[in-house]
Amino acid sequence: MENEGKNNAKMTFWIALIVMLVFVVFGIAAPAAFGAVADSAFNYIVDSWGWSFILGASIFLILIVFLLLSPVGEIKLGKDDEKPEYSNLAWFAMLFSCGMGIGLLFWGVSEPIWHYMWPPYGEANTAEAVHVAMQYSYFHWGFHPWAIYAVVAGSLAYFSYRKGLPMLLSSCLEPILGRKGIEGPWGMLVNIIGVFATLFGLATSLGLGAMQIGAGLENLFGIPSGPVLWVTIVVVTTIAAIISTATGIDRGIKYLSQLNIVVAVLLMLLVFIVGPTLFILNMFTQATGDYLQNIIQMSFGLDAAGAGTEGWYGAWTIFYWAWWIAWAPFVGTFIARVSRGRTIRNFIVGVMLVPVLVSMVWFAVFGGSALHQTHVLGDGSIMDAVGADSALGFFSALAGFPASSLLIAVAMFSVAVFFITSSDSGTYVNGMLTSGGNPNPPLPLRITWGAIEGAIAAILLFTGGLGALQTASIVGGFPFMIIMLLMLYCLLKSLFAEMREGTLPLEKKRIQDALEEIKAGK
Repeated sequence: MENEGKNNAKMTFWIALIVMLVFVVFGIAAPAAFGAVADSAFNYIVDSWGWSFILGASIFLILIVFLLLSPVGEIKLGKDDEKPEYSNLAWFAMLFSCGMGIGLLFWGVSEPIWHYMWPPYGEANTAEAVHVAMQYSYFHWGFHPWAIYAVVAGSLAYFSYRKGLPMLLSSCLEPILGRKGIEGPWGMLVNIIGVFATLFGLATSLGLGAMQIGAGLENLFGIPSGPVLWVTIVVVTTIAAIISTATGIDRGIKYLSQLNIVVAVLLMLLVFIVGPTLFILNMFTQATGDYLQNIIQMSFGLDAAGAGTEGWYGAWTIFYWAWWIAWAPFVGTFIARVSRGRTIRNFIVGVMLVPVLVSMVWFAVFGGSALHQTHVLGDGSIMDAVGADSALGFFSALAGFPASSLLIAVAMFSVAVFFITSSDSGTYVNGMLTSGGNPNPPLPLRITWGAIEGAIAAILLFTGGLGALQTASIVGGFPFMIIMLLMLYCLLKSLFAEMREGTLPLEKKRIQDALEEIKAGK
């Protein structure tokens, strides 16, 4: 059985590697054709199946909240007497750096400005558009994305740490596939999809990070931002990521994540203090109310009658939900890896509430500052920068503050560290998925995946195929959404079976207390 598991792990590695190479070679040899195929597939999924992403993401959120409030929230992701492996601060820093860090830096200014210029409803460039811009930025980076991550992370942690199964995505389908089936052909397919999504999701993320660092260097030192500079940045940061992953989660990834949280919070505080502080506070309060009040309508919004949004939902909400689902194998697996020993309730609170609050504050500070400069002060420079290249938005906004060079330098450092933590987290995930679920995959395997991730990003940046790959990876979110629905079914089935069997921690305690009372003659 052990030899069979090793053979399946090797087969998963080679199949995933070959499939990935086919896509990369296609992207290099015929970037225009690759882009056309990816765009055609994406347009078909958005037009014909966009509603399924809207429904799917909402189902994930509703059922995660149900688990939070239900009695099964007392079940441990591990044995009943296990304690959390990491402190709350270290745990939060790692899951946040892995889950969204680099995206918040890239979109923290650009997304609100885009929604201001192109709102889902109402007139652009107005006071109403300011409020709508922040409301939908909160929506796209709020509860739904983290519910998507929580489904994969919670399922994997439960079946691995409580049920003793390998840390493989296929383990989450054990109630359907059976113990042998999780390493059989269907289980292997699930794990290969996970490796595929992780590799291409990371490659596009690393590419976006390199473009943003390049924009910062051009802003600070006048170095032309282009493919040569981007590839150089990818090479340097990939080497740093490999060094980090070689030291393991308990050293490199953990300490870099904690450092980055400190740097990001410091940057946010500086902008909050020197920026339009009162406007930011007002914007945070207004946008929080708008988001919470309208979350149901936004969760199911699709503009079925065509009221004039001109493809807005396909370009934003459907795109984002598909993107988060495509990222779920990577982020969910890593979050599961660092969440052992927590109760389901503690896990959901940490994964859902804390990152969402930080994201809301982040958008209020940086997006609010940009909207203040754009709408209140009438300065269109940020709109011009975002319209030309979304990567320029963050640095364009920082350029308007005192000590802008210092702020931009700090932001570039933060992007670079998020870049590194995302990459080394991804090497761990792919290492686990291609080593039979080993939570500490062999170092050579981690180094191999780290080098491959960097190479894919560098090659596609240089050949101009990164955008097409991003579109292709999102298309991959559709089959994984179906897998996630099955994961959620299996998780609910197993949790409530455990509750019926009376193995819940609280239930066991009540039974023990009752027995003690009987023995005492009460």
